Amino acid sequence: MQLDADDVKAVTTRLKRAHGHLASVIRMLEEGAECEDALTQLAAVNKAINRGGYALVATGLHQCLVEEGPDSVDTKKLEKLFLALA
Repeated sequence: MQLDADDVKAVTTRLKRAHGHLASVIRMLEEGAECEDALTQLAAVNKAINRGGYALVATGLHQCLVEEGPDSVDTKKLEKLFLALA
């Protein structure tokens, strides 16, 4: 399913922020930052990416429900998408 650009704008913004944050973590490592500090920041990046993924699935599910109705939801496909994020 192709999602509307307006519907995924918040997800895109979140992932761009995570991308910038990841670049900061890489820079920290290259500059010899403490392991604990880098791991703490990396955990934050990981959480932001995961939240972006879940938000993307939720956006797609909402679009399916609104445009095609509850019977259009492929539960096996949805389960596979959620498990891919686990």
